Amino acid sequence: MKTAVVILNWNGLTFLKQFLPILIQNTSDATIVVVDNQSTDESLTYVRNNHPEVQVILNDSNGGFAKGYNDGLTRLKGRFEYYVLINSDIEVTPNWLNPLIDKLDQNPKIAGVQPKVLAFHRRSHFEHAGASGGFIDKNYYPFCRGRIFDEVEEDIGQYNNDKEVFWTTGACMAVRSEIYHRLGGLDEDFFAHMEEIDFCWRAKKQNHSFYVVPTSKVYHVGGGTLNYENPRKTFLNFRNSLYTIHKNHVGWLFGKVIYRLILDGVAAVKYLVGFQFKHIIAILKAHGAYYSNIPTLNKKRKQIKLESTEYNKGGLYKASLLWAYFFKRIKKFEGLNKRFFIK
Repeated sequence: MKTAVVILNWNGLTFLKQFLPILIQNTSDATIVVVDNQSTDESLTYVRNNHPEVQVILNDSNGGFAKGYNDGLTRLKGRFEYYVLINSDIEVTPNWLNPLIDKLDQNPKIAGVQPKVLAFHRRSHFEHAGASGGFIDKNYYPFCRGRIFDEVEEDIGQYNNDKEVFWTTGACMAVRSEIYHRLGGLDEDFFAHMEEIDFCWRAKKQNHSFYVVPTSKVYHVGGGTLNYENPRKTFLNFRNSLYTIHKNHVGWLFGKVIYRLILDGVAAVKYLVGFQFKHIIAILKAHGAYYSNIPTLNKKRKQIKLESTEYNKGGLYKASLLWAYFFKRIKKFEGLNKRFFIK
């Protein structure tokens, strides 16, 4: 088999019991692997006793989402053409895998693809993490077909066409193993959150592309490790956004970072108005972590620049998402001006 479907697990016994049998039932043309990040529950006992057909890899430590996948996939290097990174809280549907692999088979320049991601608990709507493909605006705010900021759309078939995107979700992403390893995998300094955007950005700077393939459909619980209101998630999102910009922005970095710092300050005021003081502290900590890691980020930025070839900007929105959302009151992806999208 040329494809490995890889679940990164940490104390996910409940999700494994619920979703692993469905994954096995609907996945016939791939090897299923559970990579475990030193779980302290009965996850591995459950997998070994109930699903011996599933390969198990036990990591030496729990280094988070990025390191966990890197450690596990290193053990699979050279055995598979494609990896599918899939969260343990994903429910797949019949024939979910073939459309993804078929798309990768069509064009070697396609580095990765994702399915349409719907919400498990609100099945008629897109899920926050991925929806029908990821994009970024000129200030590098991520959004999706089907989700702008916290506005999640109902799926009525409006985004059912294959489309080039800027990034594919780490919740369920099929990727070429050769490209994954050549790029050094996910950036382990991120720990978790936004590492897939950074990975896709680095690949696009080597002229690779990413696509959403909505004929493949999955349902995502979301927030299984950190819920969306957790200050820890706020910290990781703000810090890792700055990390991603510092590493990958082309042009005058100082001006772009200062502008983002101002916008982060506006976000902090919003939390202040809502008396969400823990989130304000999280933003301040995120900025402190960013400043302290600038020397390391400078080295990574230099290396990425050295390795860059032709920059594929497909999926970049050349306007301000903030302006469209807060001033023009555009809440849906289809309302954004299409002439600002780079194809």
